[in-house]
Amino acid sequence: MEGKMKVAVMNGIGKMGFTERDIPTPKDDEVLVKLDYVGICGSDLHYYESGAIGDYVVEPPFVLGHEPGGVVVEVGKDVKHLKVGDKVALEPGKTCGHCEFCKQGKYNLCPDVVFFATPPVDGVFQEYVAHEADLCFKLPENVSTLEGALIEPLAVGFHAAIQGDAHLGQKAVVMGAGCIGLVSMMALKARGVSEVYVVDIMEKRLEKALELGATGVINGAKEDVIAKAQELTGGAGMDLIIETAGTEITTRQAIHIAKKGSTIVLVGYSKSGEMTLPMSLVLDKELTFKTVFRYRHIYPIAIDAVASGKVNVKGIVTNIYDLDDVQRAMDESVHNKADIVKGVIKIHP
Repeated sequence: MEGKMKVAVMNGIGKMGFTERDIPTPKDDEVLVKLDYVGICGSDLHYYESGAIGDYVVEPPFVLGHEPGGVVVEVGKDVKHLKVGDKVALEPGKTCGHCEFCKQGKYNLCPDVVFFATPPVDGVFQEYVAHEADLCFKLPENVSTLEGALIEPLAVGFHAAIQGDAHLGQKAVVMGAGCIGLVSMMALKARGVSEVYVVDIMEKRLEKALELGATGVINGAKEDVIAKAQELTGGAGMDLIIETAGTEITTRQAIHIAKKGSTIVLVGYSKSGEMTLPMSLVLDKELTFKTVFRYRHIYPIAIDAVASGKVNVKGIVTNIYDLDDVQRAMDESVHNKADIVKGVIKIHP
């Protein structure tokens, strides 16, 4: 497929613009995907606001976006499982396949991963992308390309739930009701957790959590989170906590509300990357910490959860913007976190 495509680029901190690039040609093991929707992730906003995350520094012009859903329009000659017209969700990280982590199946830990929108690798706020066919997952008839774009964050939620061995009979708490908190809550419910509570300080996000199936919510700005958790568990503490807010306050609360011998899954990154925690209490309770870096082998699970109706992933979307409005989309997502839970860029009208 020949021609030019529109690409949204970050030209500097807080500055979006557009350029034209050639529509890519898929290699023999790739497919060309016409992108319909790309989610705006917290990492996109962080790069946009500060120009870097740790050692990953943006060098403009840089393309953001790593949560794509679209339709196959061209197929490489070695690709057998996909055809033109198939709706797909794209897993954004291509790994080496031969390091010790890839061989163990823990490919998300591969040191040579090439991941959309992680500098220096461009993302997909653009009209087309050529991507390895094995990382393009066909969507069932009843799953839209909008939902396809949301499989990426949902995969993080499922990985967190799996890391925490979430199961029937548990009482769990999710700290934070942003996008990742909400998908974690839904993943816990899909895995059969009996009661799932969500903690946040933004009322609109807590309302969204209830709408999407949370058993109950706790507003940390108005209620004593630790006392409320004690009340809900008869003083025993929670069986599982997933921490997605990435703050010291919520992580300390997680330690206090955890049942003895239970597990805390850490998902959220703190701004400084460091925290001071009550480790003597962690030792006294013999708590297990698990952590999350992206996901592995999750896309089929997440797609099935959406297709079967166990997870209403499109319910997290509060705002959809056209590609032409990408500057407004980024600015509003940065400055209006109280109202915008999840923004999505609509690439093709």
